[in-house]
Amino acid sequence: MLELTMASVSGTDAGATAGMQMADAPSEPGAMLRVGRDRNVCRLATPDDWLFVSRVHLEFLCGPEGAWQVTWLRGSHDDPSSEVRFTLVGAAAPQTLPYGGTAKLPLGGSGELIIQDRTGPRSVNVGFYHEV
Repeated sequence: MLELTMASVSGTDAGATAGMQMADAPSEPGAMLRVGRDRNVCRLATPDDWLFVSRVHLEFLCGPEGAWQVTWLRGSHDDPSSEVRFTLVGAAAPQTLPYGGTAKLPLGGSGELIIQDRTGPRSVNVGFYHEV
């Protein structure tokens, strides 16, 4: 099972968890969870006017062995208006997830992905827990 929590945070709300959303999916091959602005395909949706987040920004996909990965999907622009940082609990420092890049989630691990607006103090914080 993969469990996700998401909070949209603006500069004045840093540290607040109001408006938190949650989603989960079983660790079965082909299971998918998406984060973005398009409520038709994303289980976790950001505010419509937060254009630094793509229609479908992050895609969590379960592979054949029950292991999950996350991909920052490429959008319609060559240069994104956000950056994505990836942190594992217990890791030394956050890593940057490259635009169009994929990272494997550790079995039984947890952490956070932060989609940071490059033009202002807004972020989307997505926490994950991969239950074994």
